[in-house]
Amino acid sequence: MSSGAGRRRGVALAVAVAAAAVLVGVAVTRDGPDGPGFRPGAADLGDPYVPGSGNGGYDVTHYRLAIRYDPATDRLIGRTEIAATATQGLSRFNLDLAGLTVDEVTVDGARAEHRRAGDELVVTPPRGLPQGDDFTTAVSYAGVPAPSGDGALGLGGFLHTDDGAIALGQPRSAATWFPVNDHPSDKATYDIEVTVPEGLTALSNGVPGQRSSADGWVTWRWAERFPMASYLTTLVVGDYRVTNGTHRGLPLVTAVPAELPADSPQAVSLARTGEIADYLATRFGPYPFAAYGGVAVTDNRIGYALETQSRPVYGPGFFRAEPNLSVVAHELAHQWFGNSVALSSWRDIWLNEGFASYAEWLWEEHDGGRSAQRIFEAQYAATDWSRPTLDPGPGQLFGTAVYRRGALTVHALRRTVGDDAFFRVLRTWTAQRRDDNATTDDFVTHAERVSGRDLGPFFDAWLSGTTAPELP
Repeated sequence: MSSGAGRRRGVALAVAVAAAAVLVGVAVTRDGPDGPGFRPGAADLGDPYVPGSGNGGYDVTHYRLAIRYDPATDRLIGRTEIAATATQGLSRFNLDLAGLTVDEVTVDGARAEHRRAGDELVVTPPRGLPQGDDFTTAVSYAGVPAPSGDGALGLGGFLHTDDGAIALGQPRSAATWFPVNDHPSDKATYDIEVTVPEGLTALSNGVPGQRSSADGWVTWRWAERFPMASYLTTLVVGDYRVTNGTHRGLPLVTAVPAELPADSPQAVSLARTGEIADYLATRFGPYPFAAYGGVAVTDNRIGYALETQSRPVYGPGFFRAEPNLSVVAHELAHQWFGNSVALSSWRDIWLNEGFASYAEWLWEEHDGGRSAQRIFEAQYAATDWSRPTLDPGPGQLFGTAVYRRGALTVHALRRTVGDDAFFRVLRTWTAQRRDDNATTDDFVTHAERVSGRDLGPFFDAWLSGTTAPELP
């Protein structure tokens, strides 16, 4: 949540600057959004993997979403409050928002000018926002949301279904249903309130809150109190059978479409969420969030599973005939690698996918299958080493080099430094970087410090070399 302390400091600083300027005969007007010390925030964070995504000049701390969605008309009505801190003197700033019509914008309760520039919402507050000030932007909007055009993992964004909707996708999806600083480098906490026709379920991230009904509508409430990257938000609306429980004192919420039997592969797999998370905690350290869960969907347009924070969403292709615990292990591992410790830029996506893929190997061995070493040997022999794992290029963001070669790098690190040092590297990494963002360089430095080894040449060979590295 934003606090008033930054604003008081900002006001005091502005008064002091104004007084000093008067002494030297210079007029400074804090009320003028383009006055001295104020400039527009960047309209793009400059990540070449997601051009146009993210915005500069401020850091979001909290989103409060209030959504009303009617599947009969596909219409969404929303109000989003965004608590942020100015990281520079701001004359105006941008939010990512695709396609929806904005009715009103306020900044700290005062009407603000706004305009659209493609998928950007450009906001000009009535007064400049000094660096260090906390401020709250409220956006009222409506319309029929649409899928995103990324196609990196298949169709994503806001998808209308026969009885509801699914909002999901990587690397971008959030901006299709609420205004957002849509880049993982700006994590924030969330309150998500979704009102849908009575009889439907509305699932999202975090801890479930109190539900209420009125006039044929029901409001579902969710709260994620740990910082979350925007692409990890989700909304699933429809006819679902929800199982509410607890695990280690925390809520565990799973859901499968009501049409599926209780012994369906989806239901059986999701029922083992707590057990799998407990095993991963022995390898990676304590579970980093305040809720567990998972949602299975049957829409064939969702050809992937995604680690949406605290409640992964699983597409139907993973459960054709039998339970699939590997995909559950993969998405739960992301809660540590990718969610709690998030990317600073998409070039480092192997830090997410390499460790999550390696978690599949660990789980298979733990569950009585092949050893991680046997899987490593098979994967090593089948790998195309011409494709880099680090900085794979936008077209290979979800390629096998990121997943397979990433996991090979993780196991090779284990063989190089030994089990004791390896798992100490992982547990201290997730502890020290919890709720933070990180880069590959950060991880290399950490692994070297914990293991006491010079690992630069090792990581160069395994992440970026163009020939098969020597086996450790």
